[in-house]
Amino acid sequence: MNQKVRLKVNGTDHELDIPARRLLVDCIRYDIGLTGTKESCSVGVCGACAVLVDGEMYASCITLAAAVDGSEITTIEGIAENGNLHPVQQAFIDHGGFQCGICTPGQIIAAKSLLEENPTPTENEIKEYMMGNLCRCTGYYGILNSIAAAAENMNKAAGSGG
Repeated sequence: MNQKVRLKVNGTDHELDIPARRLLVDCIRYDIGLTGTKESCSVGVCGACAVLVDGEMYASCITLAAAVDGSEITTIEGIAENGNLHPVQQAFIDHGGFQCGICTPGQIIAAKSLLEENPTPTENEIKEYMMGNLCRCTGYYGILNSIAAAAENMNKAAGSGG
């Protein structure tokens, strides 16, 4: 049985006629065509599929698309602005916050969410917040350094008025 679902993904409205049991990760990847969001564990524990739903972090591999009908979804493709990488994306490049790349989109979405909640996290606060995002390559030091650098750069930019 299909269901009509309306989602605003990265600022673009989508009206979809999808199976009622379609997972959000599959809707994003296969129905909308945004393949940056990855599915890894399929049970909501690794964080690779993290997206923002109305500003809150969700595991899209265990969320039904119909459950977020009418919501605004932000994926990894939607956080850059005006052709410029988000500071977290840039920090991951500059500080080696990725290895194979499977977990990277979810790590970046989680880091963005963290820095929106807490713009000046301590190292322990970063570690605690990011515990739900696993990296099979064990690139945790690069990820930690990237998030700390992004926080510092974002705070400098905010302090300088832009």
